Amino acid sequence: MMSKDAKMTVTDEERELLEGWTEVDGDLDGCSPDVAQVVLGSRLASGRVDAPRSRHWQVPEGVDCLNDIAYVDDGLRAHKLDLYLPHDALLRYGKVTPVYIDIHGGGFMYGYKELNRNFCTHLAQRGFAVFSVNYRLIPSTDFMGQLGDVLTALTWIKNHLDEYPVSPDRIFLTGDSAGGTLALYTLAVESDDQFAQMLGLKPAGLRPRGAAFVSGLFDLAPYVSVDTEDRQPTSSPTDDLAMVASSFFRSFVHAGGDQVADLTTMVDMVHLPPVFLNTSADDFLQGDALKLAEILCRKGRDFELQDPRPNRLQTLGHVYPVAMTWLEESRQALDQIHDFSYDLI
Repeated sequence: MMSKDAKMTVTDEERELLEGWTEVDGDLDGCSPDVAQVVLGSRLASGRVDAPRSRHWQVPEGVDCLNDIAYVDDGLRAHKLDLYLPHDALLRYGKVTPVYIDIHGGGFMYGYKELNRNFCTHLAQRGFAVFSVNYRLIPSTDFMGQLGDVLTALTWIKNHLDEYPVSPDRIFLTGDSAGGTLALYTLAVESDDQFAQMLGLKPAGLRPRGAAFVSGLFDLAPYVSVDTEDRQPTSSPTDDLAMVASSFFRSFVHAGGDQVADLTTMVDMVHLPPVFLNTSADDFLQGDALKLAEILCRKGRDFELQDPRPNRLQTLGHVYPVAMTWLEESRQALDQIHDFSYDLI
């Protein structure tokens, strides 16, 4: 349970609802009260948004789910993954089905892989095998630890691909929000050995053909230098991350990450494979997607941008293809991810 000095409490109803798709407060023992407050507050705020949406989440027909496969044999829930397969691919058992590896979002401190189950199964319905990976959350680890978890999961996937009816060389990455950050840096590590060596990370060797990022947080420059003692809250959705940024990104900065936190520097250094960028006009991280798109365009790199504007009586907001797959706009986004990926095969 959380630190005794923290003032925030969780009702039994909230706990029962949230525990299916996120850690609540079981990892907050030993945290400073300030960190515990930030993390728990972020989880509760996010969970209260996801709660009514979760009633509409469902696994579509024709998708098989293989759950809780350990990619590290340490018993931690954080080191497990799921695999979603089109049923027809399982029946035919060929080695041609393209693969997406999904990294869930949640501000680096919220969510399990189950949070993205609905998104992953709808990708699988469109002809992809989808590995959905867990990773440790704040406060259990930092940004480099999360990247390490994701790369360890990718290494496990590479070593076990031949056990499943999937293609060994038609690999793509996807991630939403903070998962988009992790997916972008994982894509860079997998695409460029020099970049990986600079950060002291070991690529899995999958060499993805491309990536689809949904409402990603890409510009880390404001966070790697933030001083939480001087920061004034602004009610921005990214305030929680800013409050823990100095410790969360410390080892990243020490590894030289402050240099590649600048997106232009990263794109100059790493020739990224084609990327698909999804956002919306009322997504609070729209600016990050547009900034990355502008840099990729200026550098002559291959990308697609989907940035719909809802009418004045509707909203799409943050990570709508992940959280609200029943929307027509979400179906369009999933179809565009399919077309983008199949064009690269």
